[in-house]
Amino acid sequence: MITTRKIALITGGSRGLGKNMAIHLAQKGINVVLTYNTQKDEADAVVAEIEQIGLKAAALQLNAGDVKSFDTFFSRLANVLNDTFGTDHFDFLINNAGIGINAPFAETKEEDFDTLMNIHFKGVYFLTQKALPLLNDGGRIINLSTGLARFSTPGYSAYASMKGAIEVLTRYLAKELGSKGITVNTVAPGAIETDFAGGVIRDNPQYNKTVASITALGRVGLPDDIGGVVAFLCTEEARWVTAQRIEVSGGQGI
Repeated sequence: MITTRKIALITGGSRGLGKNMAIHLAQKGINVVLTYNTQKDEADAVVAEIEQIGLKAAALQLNAGDVKSFDTFFSRLANVLNDTFGTDHFDFLINNAGIGINAPFAETKEEDFDTLMNIHFKGVYFLTQKALPLLNDGGRIINLSTGLARFSTPGYSAYASMKGAIEVLTRYLAKELGSKGITVNTVAPGAIETDFAGGVIRDNPQYNKTVASITALGRVGLPDDIGGVVAFLCTEEARWVTAQRIEVSGGQGI
């Protein structure tokens, strides 16, 4: 019997958590389309790594905060789905793309607020909306939030507020798309060693140690701690999980 492999679209999949998610999905037999903003070489390297596993992959440029570019992006995606995967739909949307801007509330600039809003909430809202015609019934949507939506760390008021909005949106999407068999969940990582927000967790030993000291499992997170959870939510075993916030933080700040 010939089976058609399912396809995941991951925004911000060229590095960090997105790259790890892409690899974990491929290891579960899922083909991947990943987006990048500027780092085409890194994205192409992830595609090559997935192809070495024996799966198909493609990379597309996307500015996740530029809503006006989304129609063009989805036209290009439709072509890639047809040319590379021989289909006109995909199965899993993972809204991962993001940036970190750290500033005290009193010093947060309007332009930084707008940048965070465009990428982390407005962009996710309308990218997901425009993805629906290409998303198979019975598919999955996974939105990325943050542990900072539960516990508070000075300097992240704007970023965490956008992620709080994402968590509310997730529940609404789960309600409205449930009739199509589409599950919608939030994955909320704690502090992770990546280059996110300038690599503050990865590259600052004292901050790393401080975070580890308030984490139940005694260390900060690694990308491998997150990618497998996202991949699990794209499996048949996770079919009855929807409208949930799944924090993957090692017990940070409990």
